[in-house]
Amino acid sequence: MYEFRWNDWNLDHIAEHGMVPEDVEWIVNHAQPPYPERSRRNTYLVRGQTYDGYYMQVAFLLEDGNSVFVIHARPLSESEKRQFRRRMR
Repeated sequence: MYEFRWNDWNLDHIAEHGMVPEDVEWIVNHAQPPYPERSRRNTYLVRGQTYDGYYMQVAFLLEDGNSVFVIHARPLSESEKRQFRRRMR
């Protein structure tokens, strides 16, 4: 389980996309291979499904090995959901 570092900036940013911290943390902490994917330097991407079945994508920085700073979170489009389901088979 990761520790999350929240501040006004990232809380406001995820709220712009209708996301809440509890769902974002669920997605990151319950990531299934091949996630998290490393995308840039210390940036990681996770796609997943919340406990309630909501599909979303989270981008974050991994700091000090166990601290997550979320930089983006948004719902998956219908085509991204299909792609995710195929990939997870």
